[in-house]
Amino acid sequence: MAVFTSVSEDELTAWLSDYSLGRLLELQPIASGIENTNYFATTDSGRFVLTLFEKLTADELPFYLNLMAHLASHGIPCPRPVANRRNQFLGALNGKPACIVSRLSGKSIVTPNSAQCAAVGAMLGQMHTAGQGFSQVMPNPRGAAWRAATAPQVRMFLDAAQAALLDSEVALHQQQNWARLPQGVIHADLFRDNVLLEEDRVGGLIDFYFACSDALLYDVAITVNDWCMNADGALDTDRAQTFLRAYHTARPLLESEREAWPLMLRAAALRFWLSRLFDKHLPRDGELVNAHDPRHFERILKNHIATEKSIWL
Repeated sequence: MAVFTSVSEDELTAWLSDYSLGRLLELQPIASGIENTNYFATTDSGRFVLTLFEKLTADELPFYLNLMAHLASHGIPCPRPVANRRNQFLGALNGKPACIVSRLSGKSIVTPNSAQCAAVGAMLGQMHTAGQGFSQVMPNPRGAAWRAATAPQVRMFLDAAQAALLDSEVALHQQQNWARLPQGVIHADLFRDNVLLEEDRVGGLIDFYFACSDALLYDVAITVNDWCMNADGALDTDRAQTFLRAYHTARPLLESEREAWPLMLRAAALRFWLSRLFDKHLPRDGELVNAHDPRHFERILKNHIATEKSIWL
C-alpha cells in the first residue's frame, strides 16, 4: 500500500473548498508507490490525483510543482498542478504538504517493445528541450557527494568482490566532470512505472519528485538502463538504438555525449545499485518499503563494465 496518511471524503471535501474543482464524487486510494500518500479524486470538473508528501517539505516542493506546471504548459504530458483560490499549488492536508494534479491517461507496462521505447525516447528529448526554459535550479541530491557518503554506509553488507566493485566505481565517477555536457532539468527516475502508455503513445510522464538539474545524458542513461534492458541485465541492442535515435531526433546528441556514454551508463547503474542497497539494508525507522533487489543493478553495472563498446546511434 502507499497510504501513510488517511484522508476521508469529508476531509477532502473541506480541503477542496479552497479550489474551483466542483463537488467531490469519488475518492480512491492508490496502492502503488512508496514515497507519498496518493489518492485518485474525481470531481465535477474531472479526474485528479491527490498527493500528501511524507518526506519532502513545503520548502522543497515548489521546484517540482513549478517544473510540472512549466512542462505541461509546453506540451509535455505530465501532471499539471491545480492552483487554489489564492493561486498556490501547495496546500496542507491532515498535517502534510499536499497538492492536487491532473490525472493522465494510459497505464505502465512491464515489457516494452521497440515502438514504445522509441516513443519514450522521443518524449524524453522533448521534455529536455522544454525544460531549457525553466529558470529554477535544483542540484542533484543523489550526485557525487551522495555517492561518496552512501557507499561507506552500505559497504558492510557486501562481500569482498562487491565491496571492491563499489569502491572502484565510486572512485572512477568522482573523477568525472559532467558539467561540460549539456545541462538542464532531468526527471532522474523515468522507469517503466513512471510512464503511462496508450499502446505505443506516451499518455503521461509521472512522479517528478526526484527531478533535479544535471547532465541531460545522465537522464538518458537512467531511462535506457530500465527501458532497454533484458532480464539478465544486458542491454538490448535494438531497443537501445531505437530509443537513442528517437531521442536524437527530438534533441540532437553531441559528440561529447557520445564519448561520455559508456561511463554515463555505469554512473546511472551505480546510482540505483547504491540506493537499492541503502533502501534494503538501512530503511528509515517506520518506513514502509518494498525494497527492490539491489542485485539487478549490480548485474547491469557489471555488464556495462564488461562491454567494450557501448551501444550508440
